[in-house]
Amino acid sequence: MAAPSTMRRRGRTAALRREARTAWLMSSPALLLLVLFMGIPILLTFILSFTNTRLISPNPPQFIGMENFVRAFTDDPTFIRSLTNTVFFALIVVPFQSALALALAILVNQKIKGVTAFRTMIFMPVVTSMVVVSILWSFFYQDNGLFNSMLNTVTGGGWSAIAWLNHPGTAMPAIIVLSIWQAVGFHMIIWLSGLQMIDPVLYEAADLDGVNGWQRFRYITWPGLHSTMVFILVTITIAALGLFVQVDVMTSGGPQDATSTIVYHAVRRGYREQDMGYGSSISLIFFVAVLLISLIQRWLTREKD
Repeated sequence: MAAPSTMRRRGRTAALRREARTAWLMSSPALLLLVLFMGIPILLTFILSFTNTRLISPNPPQFIGMENFVRAFTDDPTFIRSLTNTVFFALIVVPFQSALALALAILVNQKIKGVTAFRTMIFMPVVTSMVVVSILWSFFYQDNGLFNSMLNTVTGGGWSAIAWLNHPGTAMPAIIVLSIWQAVGFHMIIWLSGLQMIDPVLYEAADLDGVNGWQRFRYITWPGLHSTMVFILVTITIAALGLFVQVDVMTSGGPQDATSTIVYHAVRRGYREQDMGYGSSISLIFFVAVLLISLIQRWLTREKD
C-alpha cells in the first residue's frame, strides 16, 4: 500500500513542477518587461542620485554622497516650491475628486431613464488623452476663452477677463479644476462597482425598519464601500502626487514656479538641464514620499476589529 501512495505523491509533485515551469514560462515576457522598464530604471535612479552625473559632460561621474539631497532641501527654492505645490494639489484633489466621484456613482446607480447616457458622458474625458485635454483647456482659460465668456455672460458684462494660466494665484486652481474634471469619471466607475456589490437585501431590511437616506448611507453604503474607498484614496493620491502632463503642456511650471511640481522639476533638471544626478535624487525623494504616504494611508484606512 505504501508504494502506490508514494508513487501518487511523486506524480503530484511532478505535475506541480510542470505547472510551475509553465507558469514561469508564460509570465517571463511580462517579467522581462518589468525588469527592463521598471527594475533597471529604479536601480539606475538610486545609483545616479549619489553622483554628479550629467547627460553631456567631458568629466566622468563622481560619487558625491548625500550632496544632491542636501542641495534639494537647502539650496534649491524651486524644489521647495514644487514640493509645496504638489502637496497643495494633492490635498485639494484627493478629497474633492473622491467625494464628487462617489456622489456621481450614487446618482448613476439609480434606475432612472437616461442614466446610461449620463454615465457615458461623465466617463468620456477619461478615455481622452490628457495632452489633448490640456491643450483644449488652455484655450478655454485664455482671456478671450470660454470661461471668461461664460462669466461675462452670467454677470451681464461686469466680468473683467483674465488669463487664468498667466497669474500665480489662478494657475494652480485652474489645473486642479481640469484634473478633477478629467479623472472623476474613472473613479465614479470604481465607486459604482463597489455600490453594486452591496447586497440589496440590506437596503430592503433598512426600508422595513424605516431608516432615512442618510442612515442608509452611513450604516450600509459607506461600510460596504470600505475596500473600494481604500483603493480609490491610494490611486488618487499617487496620481495627484505624480502631476506632470498638465503642468508641462499648459504652464511649463510657471508663472513664477506657481505650478511646478516634484515630477516636473525632476524632469526639468534631469533632462532639459541635463543634470541627471540631481534629477535622479529628486525622483528618489518622490518615490520614498509616495511610498510612505501610501503606507500611512493604508494603515489609517485599515479595517479595525
